[in-house]
Amino acid sequence: MSKPPTPVSPTGPHAGHKDSPEVDALFTDVTSDVARRLIGSAVTAFADRGYHATTTRHISEGAGLSPAALYVHFPSKEAMLYEVSRIGHHGVLDAIRAAAAEADTPLERMRALMRAFTSWHIRYHTVCRVAQYEISALTDDHYREVADIRRDTEQFVRDEIQAGVDSGDFTVPAVATAARALLSMGIDVARWYQPGRRTDPDLLVDQYADLTAAMLGVRVAETV
Repeated sequence: MSKPPTPVSPTGPHAGHKDSPEVDALFTDVTSDVARRLIGSAVTAFADRGYHATTTRHISEGAGLSPAALYVHFPSKEAMLYEVSRIGHHGVLDAIRAAAAEADTPLERMRALMRAFTSWHIRYHTVCRVAQYEISALTDDHYREVADIRRDTEQFVRDEIQAGVDSGDFTVPAVATAARALLSMGIDVARWYQPGRRTDPDLLVDQYADLTAAMLGVRVAETV
């Protein structure tokens, strides 16, 4: 798989944050408080400056540490991006699998799946923004590993849509295209979402579930 071009990274009011609730929630296996602070600083710096414009000094100082402190915990800046990308992509795949498993019919499974997918990109919007938009900065080996997780995610959604087509619940002329469109819709939330603004997260999740049903050929009235 060839690497996509790196888009312009979105910016936001994240610079200088030493603590990250997103990182604290996702990186539970990182027992070192210093390492978590470094990851949190890296996430906010990558989100604001972009990976290539971020230096190891930016990351260390953003965590309130000396420039050399980063190398005690991580071999490189890229290694930090890899951890963020790997954990972020694994987390969302696990989330949609678990959500679908709690539902029965194809429509219920797809609505639950997309609710979980959208919720994930709202709750962890900064981590997801970095994981999605800075992926081409990974080394080839790390890129392939993350790309495999992305393929598994897309395949899972394809299989769920195909099951609905086979059962007659969905009317979808192109399953692969529908899967990509739904995933792209959810991923884009991480690009523009900011907490505290007018968008109600619960309402947005419900709207995306309704849009999912409509895109699969199900009238919204049939889903309530």
